[in-house]
Amino acid sequence: MPKKAYKNSQRWVPYVFISPFLITVAIFYIYPFVSSIIMSFQEIYPGEVTFVGFENYRELVTERFFTAAGNSFWYTVLTILILVPIPIILSVLLEKISRMNTAYRAILFMPSLVSVVVAGTILRLLFASGENAVINTVVRTFGWEPRNWLLAGQPYAMALLVSLATWKWTGVNIVYFLAGLKSIPGELYESAKIDGAGAISRFFHITIPLLKPTIIFVTTISVFGGFAMFEESYILWAGNESPNNVGLTLVGYLYQRGFQQAKLGVGAAIGVVLIGIVFTISILQLTAFGFFKKEK
Repeated sequence: MPKKAYKNSQRWVPYVFISPFLITVAIFYIYPFVSSIIMSFQEIYPGEVTFVGFENYRELVTERFFTAAGNSFWYTVLTILILVPIPIILSVLLEKISRMNTAYRAILFMPSLVSVVVAGTILRLLFASGENAVINTVVRTFGWEPRNWLLAGQPYAMALLVSLATWKWTGVNIVYFLAGLKSIPGELYESAKIDGAGAISRFFHITIPLLKPTIIFVTTISVFGGFAMFEESYILWAGNESPNNVGLTLVGYLYQRGFQQAKLGVGAAIGVVLIGIVFTISILQLTAFGFFKKEK
């Protein structure tokens, strides 16, 4: 092989190695996303596709859509407020008092391995409406009246959904933050101690700043996970119809319009709006953390 041809062949080697990744992204991410955008401007029936412009988007301007969007937004906000600061504090405590981090990580990770269907079913049984249900039995011992928790209204519904997310994902986030704590040099804490810095001062001036990459990562996946929530609500209310739509989310509304009502174009429009919301919030969150700032 001539020297020039050999150099040219070497130039293509990196692209050959990354081609499986690029092909996977193109087939499973880019193509479905572009197809969804196109479908959102169409009315689709078996064997018939009609271009309808922005009609599918105009159908989204309803109280039901805004209720679903509000539920998804508040669920995401509440889960972030719980699943970021609490795991940070618990991971710091575990790092200080534990010498069996591997065992603790395994135990903490276990709830995430439980299927959402199983976890949601158990929670539904715990908060069942019968007087002999577990939670109603507990509240009766304190002199409170039993109630149907799943039909009690929006605050109770959101509390149940957030509680399920907290039980399932707190341990996972603790594992993330424990890994982040391992990357912080111990010499920094020793120097701060010598300079007279207390535990709280070290936490806010050393731990939090150096955990910033992990905090950004956990917050970002929490945004995606929060807006993608669907199974939890579906299992708790045994379907996509909850009283006064207290459990309806954007993904649930997409499923309802796109599949249950066979409005694929409207479902695609909901999906495009959902992607736009998540993308916008993610960019704003990353900007607030200074992710896009150039280091001087």
